[in-house]
Amino acid sequence: MYKGIGASAGIGIGKVVVIKEQELNYTKTTVEDTEAEKKRLSDAIEIFIDNTTKLVETMKVTAGEQEAEILEGHILMIQDPAISEQIEAKIDGEKINAEAAVEEACDFFAQIFAMAEDELTQQRASDLGDIKTRLIKILLGIEDVDISAVPEGTILVAEDLTPSMTAGIKPENVQGVLTEIGGKTSHSAIICRSMEIPAVLSIENITSIVKDGDEVVLDGATGDAYVNPEASVVEEYKEKKAKFLEEKAALAKFVGKPSQTADGHVVELVANIGGPEEAEGVLERDGEGVGLFRTEFLFMESNDVPSEESQFEAYKKVAETLEGKPVIIRTLDIGGDKALPYLGLPTEENPFLGFRAVRFCLQRPDIYKPQLRALLRASAFGKIRIMVPLVTCVDELRAVKALIEEIKGELDAEGIAYDKDIKVGVMMETAAASLIADILAKEADFFSIGTNDLTGYTMAADRGNPDVAYLYSAYNPAVLRSIRNIIGAANKEGIMAGMCGEAASDPLLVPVLLAFGLNEFSVSATAILATRKVMSLWTMDECKALAEEVMQLSTEAEVKALLQERARS
Repeated sequence: MYKGIGASAGIGIGKVVVIKEQELNYTKTTVEDTEAEKKRLSDAIEIFIDNTTKLVETMKVTAGEQEAEILEGHILMIQDPAISEQIEAKIDGEKINAEAAVEEACDFFAQIFAMAEDELTQQRASDLGDIKTRLIKILLGIEDVDISAVPEGTILVAEDLTPSMTAGIKPENVQGVLTEIGGKTSHSAIICRSMEIPAVLSIENITSIVKDGDEVVLDGATGDAYVNPEASVVEEYKEKKAKFLEEKAALAKFVGKPSQTADGHVVELVANIGGPEEAEGVLERDGEGVGLFRTEFLFMESNDVPSEESQFEAYKKVAETLEGKPVIIRTLDIGGDKALPYLGLPTEENPFLGFRAVRFCLQRPDIYKPQLRALLRASAFGKIRIMVPLVTCVDELRAVKALIEEIKGELDAEGIAYDKDIKVGVMMETAAASLIADILAKEADFFSIGTNDLTGYTMAADRGNPDVAYLYSAYNPAVLRSIRNIIGAANKEGIMAGMCGEAASDPLLVPVLLAFGLNEFSVSATAILATRKVMSLWTMDECKALAEEVMQLSTEAEVKALLQERARS
């Protein structure tokens, strides 16, 4: 049995087809005629855009509008002057061939995105890798891999399943996917989930382990994969597959239903998004609003600080799409590990403890004020709420609120409409914020707990470091006590207590969070119905009894074991 990351739930049983990319062999050379080389480049970009446009239309049918926008984003990225001009500048300045210029420029920007702590931001690096590979293929005259012709019952095995490759998938022919790289938020995972194809990612050397025709059984929830298993294993997983399909069909009855416990305790069930184009998916999956809109993508997809007007249009689009449902928009969380060249930020030895988020924004009103103005203006078109990230002291919150009041005065003087009662809240993601939750609750309009960072900061553990990964768990008693303290402070002051981290959709933790008094659960759009179902299986008295037992335990392992024992489905 091989272990990977369960990225798209479901059971896959089928025969292997290994997808191997042709090697891109070229030599970096000096060119004399740079104009001719730039013409080669522009012709390749034109072909790239034409091919990608066709792939977009295919993906709209096979995966849906939202997933097709991933490839549309590739077109926008290659048209971005920051990237295209950088490639041309290398041809002009260094007199190198187009292949080398494409590789060096794309790698430069990919490195910037890869340094981010947020997995969704890191995915932009993968996008650039896909763009780079396809552009160089065009320059070298190499055809793209075509996986549209694989037979029924196929388990696709690849180093990575890029968006351009997945566009050709016929879901009815593919039973599952195994890759060597990728995580739950990678595009391959997102697209597999949208196509409802089970997937296990990040199995080291899997393309060398298996060969065409091998039988594979995989579980996209647990991350388990079996190669040429015994007949008894195949039968066991056939039964699991039948049960999974029954449970999936049962989720349909939760569409349009309130998000509530078995005894009628109602909460808000909303979704996390990374850009305005994802707002439609929230409604399609029956979300009750947006609990986290990450605005840094607007900054990372530009070669300069986005204007107030362009930000306003993005925020307005989300507000209008959600049709009056709440939309919590997090202000810029950039700096340190998410350094952008045009910001001129210093390199830091420990960026997670450095100059980022609200710390950066308050020292750069030239960047922060336009964002806050855009948010206030967009609030006239929907139920927008402003969330401040990485708050560690009440002075930071007060400073942001003072800046907002200043901008309100400016907008009043200009006769520009906005929500005069707009709510300003705090993303509770630091140990400091947890310790002064009672103080912050008196000045914030709401809390939203970012459990990913809260877990890392509380346990002093980098989730990307395998040597300390055992510490990075929301089941740790220290993390649970921190969460309980934050929610308790919010409840006492009568403000909303939400959660936008991974723990909000963890079926084991949902009853505990309900018992703590969490009012809002913000999850990935694909997890909405499953989370609503879990809520419906518990009464509040049962949740409180479980939470009381959990909080008496001393270790992460004990907590997890108890929650697994009491899990309901």
